[in-house]
Amino acid sequence: MNHLIVDSGCDVTAELVEHEGCMLSRVPLNLQVEDTVYVDDDNIDLNKYLAHMEASPIAVKTSAPSPSLFTEKFKLGDNVFVVTLSSKLSATYQSALAAKDMYLEEYGKKFIHVFDSFSAAIAEGVIAMKISELSKIGTGATEIVEQVNTYIENMRTFFILDKFDNLVKTGRVNPYVAKVASVLNIKPVCTEEGGQIKMVDKSRGFPKALARMMKLIETEVSDIEQRVIGITHVQAYEKALATKEALLAHFKPRDIVIIECRGITTTYANRGGVILAL
Repeated sequence: MNHLIVDSGCDVTAELVEHEGCMLSRVPLNLQVEDTVYVDDDNIDLNKYLAHMEASPIAVKTSAPSPSLFTEKFKLGDNVFVVTLSSKLSATYQSALAAKDMYLEEYGKKFIHVFDSFSAAIAEGVIAMKISELSKIGTGATEIVEQVNTYIENMRTFFILDKFDNLVKTGRVNPYVAKVASVLNIKPVCTEEGGQIKMVDKSRGFPKALARMMKLIETEVSDIEQRVIGITHVQAYEKALATKEALLAHFKPRDIVIIECRGITTTYANRGGVILAL
């Protein structure tokens, strides 16, 4: 059996990836709001965390999991595949690599491969789904690595932000600019480039931003019929559903899944944010 390990930046559910040939484990990051540390695992109270984050004038601090959290997981499964947050956004990838070295030194030979997602959130989720899909049809470990690396190279992530709160707190957006954007209902359309976040457009209101996102996808993605599209959101199911409907009106993807964001994605996307990966 293949063992798929993801960090808590990965928005995916066990139901989407687990089967007799693939099991799922998750390694949590820590989220700190002022003096309170939230472990981003299945026990986190996202409503409480989100309310605390929004009420605090201080930016959330995030910390990558220690290598030891990964090494314990490596003991399970015949082959181990790890999917982490972009190495440009978090130290989780480096922590997983260090854990691999530690494990092999202590326990000996085992197939362990760590994927840098070069993204986050639902983008990690669709990578996990790809590994699960290949595991289900009996693809060999080396071939999984080759196919998934190609998949990551061709993957695209887009997102629409509703609030700028944490970007202001971290100094990435001027408070005055954020206030004007809020008053004018400006919604930035962003993507990832080289594993980092980049704003590519902005529109007044979500519907216009969504229409702009569809244009970007049409321009930049040529084989949508073969792809599974993932959508994740921060307490914005209606927007996620509108995004799915827009995709179905424009394209014919193989499938579309909608998932609610976990803690780390909530931190950066803020309430109302919608992320799409394909």
